[in-house]
Amino acid sequence: MRVVVQRVREAAVAIAGEEIARIGRGFLVLAGFGKGDTEAQLAWMARKVATLRIFEDETGRMTLPLSSVDGRALVVAQFTLYGDCRKGARPSFDRSAPPEQARALYARFCALLEAELPGGVAKGAFQERMAVSLVNDGPVTLVIERAAA
Repeated sequence: MRVVVQRVREAAVAIAGEEIARIGRGFLVLAGFGKGDTEAQLAWMARKVATLRIFEDETGRMTLPLSSVDGRALVVAQFTLYGDCRKGARPSFDRSAPPEQARALYARFCALLEAELPGGVAKGAFQERMAVSLVNDGPVTLVIERAAA
C-alpha cells in the first residue's frame, strides 16, 4: 500500500463539475493499493496517517497530529501510485490491485482511518474521473509505503 499525504488548508473533490466532498484544514490522502495488500497493511497505514505529527505547535515545530488541530482527512483512491515508469514512456500498472479488490481495500482503509480520527473522513468516488483541488499548507507532502510482510 502506498499513500501520499498532503497537509492542506482545504481540499475538495468534484465529479462533472459537482462537488462531492470538501474539507478544511487536514490531510488530502491519495491512496494506492497493490496486488496482495492485506488487512494488516491497511490497519498500519490508517494508524500511521492518523498519528502523523506534521502540524505546528506554538513554537513552530511539527509536533501535532490531525486530531489536535480539529482536522479532517479527504481520502481519494489513486491506482496510479503503483505506476511503474522504469521502462518506456507509458507507465505499467501491473502492480496495482485489480478494481474489485482495490474497491474493497479502499472501503476498508477509509473505515479504519475513520475509527482513528474523531473529526471524520471525507471520501472521493472510487473509479470515477475526479477533479481534486487543494491548497497545500507548507507545502508538506509525504509518501508512505507499507509493503507486505
